[in-house]
Amino acid sequence: MKKHTLSLFTLAILSKSVCVTADDASSIEHISIIGNQQQLDTAAGSVTLIDEAELETMEFDDIAQVLATVPGVNIRQEDGFGLRPNIGFRGVTPERSKKINIMEDGVLIGPAPYSAPAAYYFPMMSRMTAVEITKGPSLIKYGPNTVAGALNLITRQVPTEQTLGLDVAAGTDGYHKGHAYYGNSIEKLGFLLEGLTLSSDGFKELESGNQTGFDKQDYLAKIRYDLSTDNYDQFVELKAGYGKEDSKETYLGLTDEDFAQNPYRRYAASQLDNMNWQHDQFQLTHYLAGSTFDVTTRLYRNNFERAWFKLNGFASSLGGQIPTLLELLTSPDSEENQRFYEVLRGTSDSTVREKLLLGNNDREFYSQGIAMDGNLDVNVLGLSHQLRAGVRWHEDEIQRNHTETSFLMQNGILILTGEEIVATTTNTERTEATSVYVADTIQLNKLTLSAGVRGELIKGFYQNRTPGFEQDYQNKTTRIWLPGINAYYAIDDNNGIFGGVHQGFVPTSPIQAESVEVEKSVNYELGWRYVERWQRAELVGFFNDYSNLLESCSQSAGCDTDLTFVAGNVDVYGLEGSYQENLFLDNGWQIPLSVTYTHTQSEFKDNFYSAFEQWGFVTAGNPVPYLAENMLAVSAGVKASLFDITLIISYSDSMPESAQSALTDAGGDSTLAGHETDTLLNLDLSAGYNFSDNSRIYFKVDNILDEQNIVSRRPYGARPNKARQFQLGYKYSF
Repeated sequence: MKKHTLSLFTLAILSKSVCVTADDASSIEHISIIGNQQQLDTAAGSVTLIDEAELETMEFDDIAQVLATVPGVNIRQEDGFGLRPNIGFRGVTPERSKKINIMEDGVLIGPAPYSAPAAYYFPMMSRMTAVEITKGPSLIKYGPNTVAGALNLITRQVPTEQTLGLDVAAGTDGYHKGHAYYGNSIEKLGFLLEGLTLSSDGFKELESGNQTGFDKQDYLAKIRYDLSTDNYDQFVELKAGYGKEDSKETYLGLTDEDFAQNPYRRYAASQLDNMNWQHDQFQLTHYLAGSTFDVTTRLYRNNFERAWFKLNGFASSLGGQIPTLLELLTSPDSEENQRFYEVLRGTSDSTVREKLLLGNNDREFYSQGIAMDGNLDVNVLGLSHQLRAGVRWHEDEIQRNHTETSFLMQNGILILTGEEIVATTTNTERTEATSVYVADTIQLNKLTLSAGVRGELIKGFYQNRTPGFEQDYQNKTTRIWLPGINAYYAIDDNNGIFGGVHQGFVPTSPIQAESVEVEKSVNYELGWRYVERWQRAELVGFFNDYSNLLESCSQSAGCDTDLTFVAGNVDVYGLEGSYQENLFLDNGWQIPLSVTYTHTQSEFKDNFYSAFEQWGFVTAGNPVPYLAENMLAVSAGVKASLFDITLIISYSDSMPESAQSALTDAGGDSTLAGHETDTLLNLDLSAGYNFSDNSRIYFKVDNILDEQNIVSRRPYGARPNKARQFQLGYKYSF
């Protein structure tokens, strides 16, 4: 069978070619949101594609590490492993990645993307073969969120011939990885089986000696049947997956003083904190392509169940003022806080005045739907048109069954008080959404002009299921049209300029009052791109003009319940730059080099007070919290036929923990007003040696300098980045 080469630009290693068959190319095309290399080079927007070769170079398990060298990506670290990443694009809040579209193989993968967009589930990076990042006006094709960007994770495709892969690794802090896949095609029927397990004892320390790490498994199966004829490429594919996690993770951090002494310490009050979840997915895909068109139809269902048992705070049987955990860890030495602080650490026993409340945030989700996307190439009046259109019927739901249990601290151990378990939140949110989009791209000599519109019809349903409160319910409907236009002009064979404008939109969840307006913005982009075979440069300016910025606050940000806050007019603007080059030496060695830089500014346009802790008393001109002003990443390496070495250096400015610059005479509700995270300087190194084309050993070090930084003080105290970690692994494939 004739082979085709699909060259994919990556961030750190330029022009690594992936050789695929025609069948593979069709398979990849129907799940890609970027397209082929020519479309990438002439895209009227900022797009980034990280291919399998680059992912395997660094062997990152954490999506935050993968995206660290992508311009325009803002990340708030949390647990150090990336179990529940916080990702934002172009200045949107990174909190639980709730304002970007996260997809797997072109399908929304969040537990409930409309009803509860906070992404407490994230696919395991080690089983992905490509990552696509799209920002700019082309976002109207990927909803519901159209402000910032879309992240598409591509899984391994069904092979056209027998394929086997093994990857085993071990490292410090009890790290273990085992990954295997096998696939084959016999005439028209192909299949793929894949399994992945990942675990660590954790780098944080409990005085009891209990582990603070995690154990994750992920399994995937695909069956593909080829229905192609002489005139059409056609196949159907069934994808089924199952994953689970058991992690001893906590929201509880440290005081700044305790962090300075030992940043990896965990207080005794967090000893029972545990996240346990299960996820399964099913997807049926039909793909049909002719000489001038293609249509992809996807039927999908995702189920997700989680129970997060964690410290919520203190309570007292005697009444009186009880400090929140954030207040306690911000001012532990005050007379009213000292006793609670000692109980938190386990150095003093608690009484009924200092009961500890551990909540079990038990939630069940589902997400299902059917989507059809098509492309059609036509000529009208001598002009070449590429028409794109799609429609999606989607439904998702979250059921909350939260409870709280009371404990006492005795000799550093949490002991049940014997009191009844109390139900705290019992409700359901469900969304039915119909979305459509249509876009037309016209070629006018050197000018490529695109225009399109996306429509969303969203019906939300909320029901309080607490006995006696069933009358607390809501039905609401949102209708909106989101236009966008962009253009690319080829100055010459290597240089081009591009720009566009589009309507930004983030829907409200069903529980939010109908009077709360959706988030809206007008987003602008202007850029220049230079491309030749071994070199690539891009410079993009962006401006997001929010007319109604919204934030929903959950427990991960320090709120007891899900609440919505309105900031109104906000500007976010910045500059993204990237440069990649592959140098060839006389001895046949290659030196891949990549530099990316992001500068982001933000400002509230009005004076206001918000009960949202991250805002507080806001003065016009104050910046939005958790946005680094400057981010820089440099990747350099040496590659030869038998070995390769790559070093990635990433830097991020400190970030304000609150929009309120200091406590005010008006009361200053923002506990972290004036506080900032630490600046981050991180070095990661990977090296590999190829015994043959099929066999490879690799070694990597994350955080070479063992930098110990405060990455966040929310929700409850200072938490560190991941400690230095060594890994040694072996890979075999044929």
